[in-house]
Amino acid sequence: MKIEQIHHVAYRCKDAKETVEWYGKMLNMDFVLAIAENHVPSTHEPDPYMHVFLDAGNGNVLAFFELPTKPDMGRDENTPIWVQHIAFKVKDRAELFEFKEHLEKEGVEVLGVTDHSIFHSIYFFDPNGHRVELACPDPEEEKMLARMDAVKWDMLNEWSETKRAPKHAEWLHKKELSGVE
Repeated sequence: MKIEQIHHVAYRCKDAKETVEWYGKMLNMDFVLAIAENHVPSTHEPDPYMHVFLDAGNGNVLAFFELPTKPDMGRDENTPIWVQHIAFKVKDRAELFEFKEHLEKEGVEVLGVTDHSIFHSIYFFDPNGHRVELACPDPEEEKMLARMDAVKWDMLNEWSETKRAPKHAEWLHKKELSGVE
C-alpha cells in the first residue's frame, strides 16, 4: 500500500473567478473543473461554496474554495508569511526569468531570483494573499541531492535533539565551498 501522487491541493480564495483568471493569465494554468454545492458533501452542513480546479502540470491539480458565507480569509499570524506557500517547478533558469519578467510587467511584485543551490526561485503573492514560488533546478541538482540524501537522517535526528541547524549540509549555500564535482 502506497500513495500514488497528490490528487489536488486546496486553498481558500476570496473570488473564484478572479483566482481562475489570475492563475490563467499569470502562470498559464488551465481551468479544469468547477464544482458548486449548497451543502458540504462530507459533513452535510449547509454551506454554499464554489470549488475550482486548475491544471498545475504533470497530473498535479491546484484547487480553491470560495466560501461566501464565512468570515473574511485570514492567515495563521503565528506562522511567518514565508513558511506557508505553494511551489511550482519550471523547466530552467531561462524560463524562471521569463516568468519573472511577465509577472513584473503585469504589476506583480516579485522577490528573487533566490539561489538555493539545489534550485533557484522567485516568490510572489496571488490575489488571495497566498505566497507562490516558482523554482527551477540547478544544473548540478542531481549531484547536490545525492549529497543531501546521504545526510538527511543525521540532520533530522540532530535537529530533533537540538532544534539547531545541523552543519551536515552547510556547503549548500556556500558555492565556493560546495565541492560539487
